[in-house]
Amino acid sequence: MAPHDLRRPFKRPAISDQQKRRELALLRQAQHRRDAQLQARTLASSIAFLQDQNPTHHLDQPISEPGAEPEPESEPQHRDFNVVQASKLRGSEARNWFARQLMLPEWMIDVPPRLNRDWYVFARPAGKRCFVVSSNRTTVSRLRNGSVLHHFPSALPNGARTKDVSGPAHVFCILDCIFHEPDQTYYVIDMVCWRGYSLYDCTAEFRFFWLNSKLTETGACNPPSVYHRYRFSIVPIYDCDQNGLHAAYAGAVPYGKDGLLFYNKHAHYQTGNTPLALVWKDENCSQYVLDTDSKGQVPSQQQVVLELQEDRKLATSDDPPVVLGYLDGDILQKSGLRTGTLLRFAINDGGVRIVDGKLEIADVNYAGKANRARAFADSYSKVFFQYTARHSPLKIDDLVASVHSSQDQESESSDIEMVQ
Repeated sequence: MAPHDLRRPFKRPAISDQQKRRELALLRQAQHRRDAQLQARTLASSIAFLQDQNPTHHLDQPISEPGAEPEPESEPQHRDFNVVQASKLRGSEARNWFARQLMLPEWMIDVPPRLNRDWYVFARPAGKRCFVVSSNRTTVSRLRNGSVLHHFPSALPNGARTKDVSGPAHVFCILDCIFHEPDQTYYVIDMVCWRGYSLYDCTAEFRFFWLNSKLTETGACNPPSVYHRYRFSIVPIYDCDQNGLHAAYAGAVPYGKDGLLFYNKHAHYQTGNTPLALVWKDENCSQYVLDTDSKGQVPSQQQVVLELQEDRKLATSDDPPVVLGYLDGDILQKSGLRTGTLLRFAINDGGVRIVDGKLEIADVNYAGKANRARAFADSYSKVFFQYTARHSPLKIDDLVASVHSSQDQESESSDIEMVQ
């Protein structure tokens, strides 16, 4: 893909309401600024407290947590617990709470306007999405489902039992990372808190600036050592103009790619699904564009995971959930499934339709319960993306056309101002 050969005379028309939801997300962000400092302290203090309850684990060994029991039927834990409440959580309740701390990108259904001015782009490392917290002279990483990945010493502030990096007791850091197995490296894609200073209510533009300027100062990007078990690395982030998109899509990186991530420059770090961060994939930048089954094969029918709610509703993981169908009454009666259970379905041919920008599922086959390691159902945007990827995929040419269209509009506007 050469950047000078990508001009297209058209741009793919929008097929969903994703842009409207983006505008609403920015509006809510401006209207409802929550206490981000408390949020960050809750997360760091809770992890430190829970780790103190497991003193027998070695610092550089992964910690296994009890994971066989089913999720309780109690109300889901709210994200904004105070420190005392969060520190009392155990087992599945702890995992359930920590699983809700990451900002999860929606899947790109339509190309956002002003892509070249309002968005960053970077190649997503293939690996395990997690957040990393350094606090109380140790470092802990937790996976997307809330379970512990590693408990280890690091060069992050207060991340190891050494005088140089320990610092005051109140110092802690929270990083949004992807752990890349082949080179045992944590690739940092966002910074949530640094030395106790919360970045939740800072724009992505500011967070990425701090990430690039602060992380290397600590030595966290140095090779592993006795007091620094895993190496951290910063992912190259580009403005989503013609050159930046080309670099992210076709440029060489030291890790395996798993699609592209797009971040709105004005977006704050908000937990849960957000349309202000987007993931996009095709066969050239990801090994897994379409979901695979347990054997690693792409099934002939699209697979979805939905949560069983009251009145037989089948809903996504969005907030609020999107109802995509209803479970057959006979299946519910025979299986004895409970509200809150995650279920797998296969979508039959012709079982999906798009009406007024909304995706509707009309014909699905029940395939059983979802993997017990899963914490959430599929998001609405993922179901939509997987459907369009099978029938009318959003291609790199569409992204490039959008960038060119925006640049051409800006050039025309500039020419008009000069004439005036």
